[in-house]
Amino acid sequence: MSVANLKAENLNPFDIAQHYFDQAADRLKLDAGMREILRTPKRCLTVSIPVRMDDGNYKVFIGHRVAHNMARGPAKGGIRFHPDVTLDEVKALASWMTWKCACLDLPFGGGKGGVQVDPHKLSKNELERMTRRYTSEILPMIGPDKDIPAPDVYTDSQVMAWIMDTYSMTHGATTLGVVTGKPLALGGSKGRDRATARGVQFVLRYACAARKMSLKGATVAIQGYGNAGGHLARLLHEDGAIIVAVSDTKGGIHEPRGLDPVALEEHKVARKQPIPSFKAGTPVTNEQLLELPVDILVPAALENQITGANAERVQARIVAEAANGPTTPLADDILFRRGITVVPDILANAGGVTVSYFEWVQDFYSFFWDDDEVDRRLEVYMKKAFDAVAAKAAEHHCSLRGGAYVLAVGRVYEATMVRGIFP
Repeated sequence: MSVANLKAENLNPFDIAQHYFDQAADRLKLDAGMREILRTPKRCLTVSIPVRMDDGNYKVFIGHRVAHNMARGPAKGGIRFHPDVTLDEVKALASWMTWKCACLDLPFGGGKGGVQVDPHKLSKNELERMTRRYTSEILPMIGPDKDIPAPDVYTDSQVMAWIMDTYSMTHGATTLGVVTGKPLALGGSKGRDRATARGVQFVLRYACAARKMSLKGATVAIQGYGNAGGHLARLLHEDGAIIVAVSDTKGGIHEPRGLDPVALEEHKVARKQPIPSFKAGTPVTNEQLLELPVDILVPAALENQITGANAERVQARIVAEAANGPTTPLADDILFRRGITVVPDILANAGGVTVSYFEWVQDFYSFFWDDDEVDRRLEVYMKKAFDAVAAKAAEHHCSLRGGAYVLAVGRVYEATMVRGIFP
């Protein structure tokens, strides 16, 4: 790929999300008016978040909350705390949530939120004050029947507990269902912490079967060793796969003989050490990891990791997108042409939002399931979705991503047509 073409590749996440929507709209032959309705976010809110820091000074952060579409139900989507958060990114992520929920046939629309902040530079008290002020600023948008946040990059169950408490104190009653991904003590669901990884595990089983290859003995590289990547390494290891490379923001390691996920988890989570300092394998960069000779590649970090600049060098037979938007449209076309199976983000990482749906349902009934029940129900949803996506891909002679978007956009289109446009 030439330098000129590389510079010309559009990496704006919202433009990429719209590109995939437009492809599906073309295949569904949607008219111009319906395309405009479905591609335009329903509402976008940008807020100022003044926070009193521990030293007594004030600092202002910028936050966003976007509800992309609510034709099939309340908006649903995480909140991320990251220094690179932009409104376009949040809009893209909200639209992906619309299609993800529709792909899994969940009764939700798509939403997303974010605050432009490095949470690692805040004390716990500063983080709590910022979270509560952000929550108070987006209160008009959120609610268990309107817009339901969840954890995302650099947010966790504790952050969700603060959001739930802030909302509840404002409304005068404990409202567990306003967020998902909460601690178990506050109406969280068992299995939620590993749900994204469990969903990726399930779809990898189906994708391997479709390619007539065995997951047992398959070599796996995982870019991003956070919640999804860390849990996935252990789950795939239990299935007999060989984890040969992992990475975090500091870099990665490669060990062709296989890495021990239990020891990695002890190193990364319990000891809070970066992956490159693990005493095994040879160092690799995050970029090099993507090009290793493996059977399965799992991008589990941020968007735009596989691009037109490196897609020709990807050697994996299957790419499972545990992250949102890790593959650009140009790269997606290259991988499809080369015969590499890409299990798209709106299917592969939908385990998280599916178990969030389970949590929302459990909160309404105050009746909670055990781990086995959560996993059993999740597998039913993932298998049904994978089969439906594969059928649409075969019908339209396109990639699994193309099939997933046709399925999802078609469902949202049908709901919109049946409801009609008010007034």
